[in-house]
Amino acid sequence: MAARIYQRPKNAMQSGKARTDEWVLEFEQSEARKADPLMGWTGSGDTQVQVQLTFPTKDAAKAYAGKYGIVARVHATPPKSLKLQAYADNFR
Repeated sequence: MAARIYQRPKNAMQSGKARTDEWVLEFEQSEARKADPLMGWTGSGDTQVQVQLTFPTKDAAKAYAGKYGIVARVHATPPKSLKLQAYADNFR
């Protein structure tokens, strides 16, 4: 069973930063998706993909994965860059 650990990014549709400080353990897909012959929807029998566990720290997520024998890859959080711009810069 493989999983990935990452820090939740800021929602692009909102200006707030709620839940951006928590870490998520998400299981990777173990079998390929296939199209349903009747409806055409895609799906698989893998239900682990639907599970998302949240943790307050990266170390807590790694400890959980280690305790239950889950092979987890940690994705580093990209550095946050702040672009300082004045309204008047739109007219230069």
